[in-house]
Amino acid sequence: MTPPSHRVLQALEQFNAAHPWDHNAHYHRWLLRQLPQRFDSALDIGSGSGDLARLLATRANEVRGIDSDPTIVSQAQRLTPAATPVTFTVADALTGIPAGSYDVITCVATIHHLPFTEALTVFRRHLAPGGTLVVVGLSRAQTAGDYLLGAVASPLNAATGWLKNKGRRAPRPASMTARTRPADMSFPDIVSEAEDVLPGARLRRRLFWRYTLVWHRH
Repeated sequence: MTPPSHRVLQALEQFNAAHPWDHNAHYHRWLLRQLPQRFDSALDIGSGSGDLARLLATRANEVRGIDSDPTIVSQAQRLTPAATPVTFTVADALTGIPAGSYDVITCVATIHHLPFTEALTVFRRHLAPGGTLVVVGLSRAQTAGDYLLGAVASPLNAATGWLKNKGRRAPRPASMTARTRPADMSFPDIVSEAEDVLPGARLRRRLFWRYTLVWHRH
């Protein structure tokens, strides 16, 4: 016999699949609030279907989006109006960042695909003096606080999907078609390694299985 808790989880998974919504896009407006009203250049690492890069383009003179997946880069290019000052490129996040420095670097739901400390070191090297780095990442649940936050997020996740889709079944948005993988670092380990590379970085646990990192280069 299937345990009741397992049946509840199965029901939640089926409900969420019928009413999908993008947890990463949920943080886009928060992310914009961490940035200046205007800046010259921005780099979005792991740009996916381009939603965040297009938002950055409402404030930046030039935005570069890079992603290692050619299929999702092609999709981002198709979804972006020609007049938008955004360029999408298939590139590796560690070795393929376009030359130069950037006033803003963003990385949403991508850094857990990369060697964490090495990635932050590369991002720091490409951030212009006075620039801002914002990461929205995933961590592996480990502490009691992690599991408590996950328990709170589960019903909110279902309610948010219901509201965003107005109670109707819906296909996954384009932004949710990129490749995914589970996180393997715990939040305490992320904090420890980040502080070594980016002294003074602000890290916070967030709802919907995310954390945020904000660092300003002086």
